[in-house]
Amino acid sequence: MTLGDEAQAGGTMRAALLDRFGDASGLRIGTAPVPTPVLSEVLVRVMAAGVNPLDTSTRAGDGAAAAVGGFPVVLGSDFSGVVVAAPYERFDLQPGDEVYGVSSAPRGSGSFAELVAVPPHHLAAKPKVLTHAEAAAVPLAALTAWGAVVELARAHAGQRILVHAGAGGVGHFAVQIAAYFGATVVATASAGNADWVRSLGASEVVDYHERPFEEALRPVDVVIDLVGDRHDHVGPRSLAVLRPGGLLVTLPSTGWPTLAADAAAAGVRATKYRMVPDSTTLTVLARLVTSGDLQVSVQEVFPFERIADAQRLLESGHVRGKVVVQVSDY
Repeated sequence: MTLGDEAQAGGTMRAALLDRFGDASGLRIGTAPVPTPVLSEVLVRVMAAGVNPLDTSTRAGDGAAAAVGGFPVVLGSDFSGVVVAAPYERFDLQPGDEVYGVSSAPRGSGSFAELVAVPPHHLAAKPKVLTHAEAAAVPLAALTAWGAVVELARAHAGQRILVHAGAGGVGHFAVQIAAYFGATVVATASAGNADWVRSLGASEVVDYHERPFEEALRPVDVVIDLVGDRHDHVGPRSLAVLRPGGLLVTLPSTGWPTLAADAAAAGVRATKYRMVPDSTTLTVLARLVTSGDLQVSVQEVFPFERIADAQRLLESGHVRGKVVVQVSDY
């Protein structure tokens, strides 16, 4: 019986099951019911799944953990795979089509499983130039970068944008997207990643180990803060490098309670940001990847059985680009 037949029969699938909040040792490979697509949802066979800070923070009891209704739970956001079932006959994506996107976990089914059911606006056709492992590394991080850089910062020529953690999953996309729209990009990164981040489009790279970035930079128009207040108070320190009226965009899990008041006192603007799945933007990102204007970096692809090791590597904080797990054989 094929996987598609099993899905129709309401069978089971392999999945990474989380039995409790905590460290990665709480993950195990087991079986779970195949998710049943409802209304306009699309059922996708997952070939590869990206690993994101959201996945590890939720696993630890933070992030989106409030939406976990019970254990075991299947987490996972990014995926690349093949459509198994479409919501109707003339839907744009049909069984056999390769797609990539973002799950609705933990409120819905997660991508750390052989099958995932997702709303139609959560996915788009996979870039043909990418493998499934490469494509799985794109959606959440690139959508986050796009939202921060394009929708909020409105990147354009003549603008100076500072991207913290420019070699990371979101950071390496943010650097490229800001440069693509003509902004002058400054990034923080380790010395070992400096040349690579420059190759992505950064005009200047500050080694955060060498000296405080606020002492090394002249004022910028926008800061894309992918570090926040948890490590060396990077977020609050970033207010000092913004020009009057400049904008700080910080990720929701890395903000701090006095963000608005601190920004007002410094005479700048500040906002958190939450990634919004959007099939139109995923299609635009696929075109940028296909044209060569957007590159994806995957540091390592782990077999599904080693998903705990994949998450530990991400949590080490020494990842260039993304970490991916191969869920199914290609």
